[in-house]
Amino acid sequence: MSAKAILKQYWGYDNFRPLQEEIIEAVLKGHDTLALLPTGGGKSVCFQVPALLKPGVCIVVSPLIALMKDQVEQLKKRGIPAVAIYSGMSQREIDFNLDNCVFGNIKFLYVSPERLQTELMIARVKRMKVSLLAIDEAHCISQWGYDFRPPYLEITQFRDILPDINVIALTATATSEVKEDIQEKLAFKNGKVFQKSFARSNLSYSAFYEEDKEKRLLQMLKNVPGTAVVYVRSRKRTQIIARRLSNQGISAYFYHAGLLTEERAERQDAWINGQIRVIVATNAFGMGIDKPNVRLVVHMDLPDNLEAYYQEAGRAGRDEKKAYAAVLYDQNDLDNLSKRVENAHPDLSFIRKVYQSLANYLRIAVGSSMLASYDFEIDDFTNSFDLPTLQTYYAIKRLEEEGLIQLNEDFYNPSKIHMKVNHAELYRFQIANATLEPLIKALLRIYGGEIYGGFVPVYENKLAQALSTSINEVVRQLLKLHEMEVLSYEQRKDIPQIVFVTPRLDASKLPITQKQLMLKKKQHQTRVAAVTNYVQQQLRCRTEMLLAYFGETDYSACGICDNCLKRKKSQSDNVAFQGKNHDMIKSYLKDAPASLEKMMQEIRPQHEKELLAVVRTMLDSGELFYDQQGRLTIYRP
Repeated sequence: MSAKAILKQYWGYDNFRPLQEEIIEAVLKGHDTLALLPTGGGKSVCFQVPALLKPGVCIVVSPLIALMKDQVEQLKKRGIPAVAIYSGMSQREIDFNLDNCVFGNIKFLYVSPERLQTELMIARVKRMKVSLLAIDEAHCISQWGYDFRPPYLEITQFRDILPDINVIALTATATSEVKEDIQEKLAFKNGKVFQKSFARSNLSYSAFYEEDKEKRLLQMLKNVPGTAVVYVRSRKRTQIIARRLSNQGISAYFYHAGLLTEERAERQDAWINGQIRVIVATNAFGMGIDKPNVRLVVHMDLPDNLEAYYQEAGRAGRDEKKAYAAVLYDQNDLDNLSKRVENAHPDLSFIRKVYQSLANYLRIAVGSSMLASYDFEIDDFTNSFDLPTLQTYYAIKRLEEEGLIQLNEDFYNPSKIHMKVNHAELYRFQIANATLEPLIKALLRIYGGEIYGGFVPVYENKLAQALSTSINEVVRQLLKLHEMEVLSYEQRKDIPQIVFVTPRLDASKLPITQKQLMLKKKQHQTRVAAVTNYVQQQLRCRTEMLLAYFGETDYSACGICDNCLKRKKSQSDNVAFQGKNHDMIKSYLKDAPASLEKMMQEIRPQHEKELLAVVRTMLDSGELFYDQQGRLTIYRP
């Protein structure tokens, strides 16, 4: 099949978006390929289509569990077999998924970067027929990027296991420095780089200094009809602003990682389906969501960097119709942005203290627990060790940046089952265990034959409704079937998870130096300065500023951002003003010539410099000239 035939069969499109076809062709020809496409530009198609054209498994490295899960679900909906492996899954499920990649017909295996160097992963990959290695969010490999992840550096070693397999690296945001770093760190051979302009011709960017931001937000929502996203930094503010919008007759929900999974799913679906107009959210919202008709994205708090801002703002107008992205800020926001840099970089002694406290809290011995996942409630942890919550959170983030631990705050793993016995054995079991027969029949009726082929998500509430019983009774029976080894039952997890990416170290010997920490802080300060400059700039085109940040320097002004519109208005006002002066001069001189001094005295213009400029223009064009007596005279052909 051709690439277009694959696109039509699985995605329903007749043609590729700009650059997609060229990227796919480069991948199919065996080039190591770097693809830079803006948010909503269709990055995943660039590796999924060629992988479907090649025999074997495509291994996709992704840093975010939520993103992995979303892409696996999207592929399954299209009838494409895919699995993911990430921290928090049971060893049994990990084994099963890897076996399916070796012996089954799985086309896509999604893994986190820290998984690549485990003995189990290496041993199974050596037995797999691998077609392609895809690196999603590739900017994470660069120390110059905004979201550096040390485990990404191990990809080069992983490539040694697959010497004949080419790689495609994909990202939505990368500066020139980061682009070079990605290719170097991934050991590109026979490399190709494709970059679609980061310009969004339909997206109008704005930044407004506002003392009353909520009043301005309300005004914007009244002026711009359609769906909107409002980003804020705190969970509490999501609730406050959503409630105030609702009180003004604008349908709004709040969304953050602290909500129950069912609530998040319900709110997200209601917004996607148009039942709710506005979602007020922290940056936990938006990853993997494809809603093309968002007309407005408003940031009520300043983002930490322009990379994150570009991605979040870029969720507006993916249907390529006119859309708006605005930042509302005040002096307090500017001050807080600087304070956050200070708070976000605790000193080395405190980081060591937090690491040791984590080991004590989770009872982890030195040298153990590599990739082990633990339930983790930060408030309970900080209370147990009398640690300041904010500083502790940032210490954990620094440990995460150094590749020592991983904090999954928005973790959710639904319950899953896998039938272990065959049809004949199950039939005999049902006859012998009549009390469990209704549940088994319900499982087969609701989830079908998939439960024989692998672990599938099950929802106890759905089963309870089907059987007219309680959720607790369904759980009890599923655990009974698990104990009797009829099926494997993995119960849901909905608590943040912390993972020790490396074997637990002696806290006094952490591979972190004060010099490294200072470099991180300096990089953070540079990115914050770019944000501050962006919002405070009153003259330069905002699209032009964003593009220059990402290394595009040949772009002319967009004409639709707030600064471009102000410049147009100023020019228009100036043209009108010049026209008024022009008419005044012609009217004064129409009957007789006059000296410039006399004309100025008698006209007494409000702005002398502007009138003189018009006189110079009229002299240059020949519309006026000086006669022999040095008087201004109108040219009459």
